[in-house]
Amino acid sequence: MIETLKKADFAYAPFFLNNEEGIHNYTQSLKIMENLLIHFLDGNNSPYSGKKPHELEARINDLSITSQKGETFESVAAELAEFVINDSMNVHSPTCIGHLHCPTLIPAVAAELIISTLNQSMDSWDQSSTATFVEERIIDWLCNQAGLPEQGDGVFTSGGTQSNYMGLLLARDAYCKRIWNVDVQQQGLPADSKKLRILCSEAAHFTVRNSAAQLGLGEQAVITIKTDSKHRLSIDEMNHQLKKLKEQDLLPFAIVATCGTTDFGSIDPLVELAEIAKLNGIWLHVDAAYGGAMMLSHDFKASIKGMEAADSITVDFHKLFYQPISCGAFLVSDRDHFKYIQHHADYLNPEEDEAEGMVHLVNKSIQTTRRFDALKLWMSLKVVGLDTFGEMIDYTCHLAREAAEMIDDEAGFRVLNKHPELNAVVFRYDPEGVSAQLADQLNKQIQQALLNSGRAFLAKTRFEGEVYLKMTLLNPMTRLEDIEEILDEIRILGEMFNMMEE
Repeated sequence: MIETLKKADFAYAPFFLNNEEGIHNYTQSLKIMENLLIHFLDGNNSPYSGKKPHELEARINDLSITSQKGETFESVAAELAEFVINDSMNVHSPTCIGHLHCPTLIPAVAAELIISTLNQSMDSWDQSSTATFVEERIIDWLCNQAGLPEQGDGVFTSGGTQSNYMGLLLARDAYCKRIWNVDVQQQGLPADSKKLRILCSEAAHFTVRNSAAQLGLGEQAVITIKTDSKHRLSIDEMNHQLKKLKEQDLLPFAIVATCGTTDFGSIDPLVELAEIAKLNGIWLHVDAAYGGAMMLSHDFKASIKGMEAADSITVDFHKLFYQPISCGAFLVSDRDHFKYIQHHADYLNPEEDEAEGMVHLVNKSIQTTRRFDALKLWMSLKVVGLDTFGEMIDYTCHLAREAAEMIDDEAGFRVLNKHPELNAVVFRYDPEGVSAQLADQLNKQIQQALLNSGRAFLAKTRFEGEVYLKMTLLNPMTRLEDIEEILDEIRILGEMFNMMEE
């Protein structure tokens, strides 16, 4: 035992940062990783290497994932570059335009180094100190940007899934307390909870259904509302469904308004939904994971009018705020609502600490250990500036409008959302004389061929049973010329695949 304790003085030092040798290794390791990443990124405009899934799986399965005695950092880094980095998706490529998967801002990437090195845990003040107050300042700013009242509050989350869950959790428990005087934390769900219903558009994020299931209400509690020609929730249909629920003695307790649907970037009529929610005593949750960034827009901020009337809001920063994954926030109009998830543990967040000025953010979160993600956003806002942020976001929205118009003018193409609200364009290679079934096959082949060639990454989706291609134009470095070249490639591939089918 004594020998083991003595060994710790020198054998473990190279792996930690509290000594000269460890700090030297730290700086050398950063230089090695910096060179690997620069080698991958410099001049690389391809979104992907083109390797097939089975090829990647075989390569990774051939690697050892542990080392009994340890290997040099240089050798492990070289292996990492060859087998992982070089075949990663290149989100910085201007033609990596498939999913809601953004390029990252340099100040945010730099902040990640600080976050990981300092390793602050955001659950209690005595594990995070200054980080607690930085997050609180950023949350206050976000509430102000969203137009929430003075008692608004929030917390950073892992993203939209967690934030949407929290919105429906608070909505459920607030309703149970108000209607039945039941404390769900202590007493569980009342018998009549089987009557609870959530309303959202048919284009709402799948996490609404997931949350209903996880909250003990079942997916059957979710009532989906038809969308209009612009893929937004229909107010007429909403009123019709509310009337039906009343007739059936069912209890709508939450409306989820989508501010930026995944496929089309459509924004539900927030003002009208806020009025309906207020009139009927229903909690309004706005899922603005995608469209929340419009709060910084110069040209399109009016599109999110009505969000300020929400009881809770989801905002993701790893989309149009250009932050590294993961980074999101959950906001509420009244901080008192967080009482529905509060628990106090003597070893972590005892109640008496609050009187002594210790702010324990675990009181507002369903997570315990949590990263200092607010630092990424703070550094980005400071270095990039609000003016440039707004310009970048607006550029991508204008680009989507130009792209949709250009594609719609092209023979052999069909655009579903000819006037995008955000920066997503859904379209289909659909030449004259080709059956719907064959067009589906051609679009699948085109999407795969573009990815496998490393030329471009477009997502594919389905609408009314047909296959479509999707551009999600988050990257302000993408140019209209890039899209023109992709369309040329699609046409060439489509004609080639069509000939092969004949």
